[in-house]
Amino acid sequence: MPAHDLLLARIRGEFGEMPGLRLTFAQACRLWHLDPAHCRAVIEHLVAERFVHQAADGAYTAVAATRGVPVKATLSSSRRSMRFWA
Repeated sequence: MPAHDLLLARIRGEFGEMPGLRLTFAQACRLWHLDPAHCRAVIEHLVAERFVHQAADGAYTAVAATRGVPVKATLSSSRRSMRFWA
């Protein structure tokens, strides 16, 4: 998977793991260890696909979180994981 896709997947996962996460642009740059130009491109991509929304105060949140629906990551069952590793 290309690095850009991995970064997008990681960011989606972080929003899923932390329902209600709100980030300013500066906070997003620091959290994701991105320079401002790259961070802007990533955020614009996520906004264009309607995964994140920029609130009136400038903070970015997951779209489902703004509708009152928590964004949640799903994990496989522990049995399934144990069979895989066993």
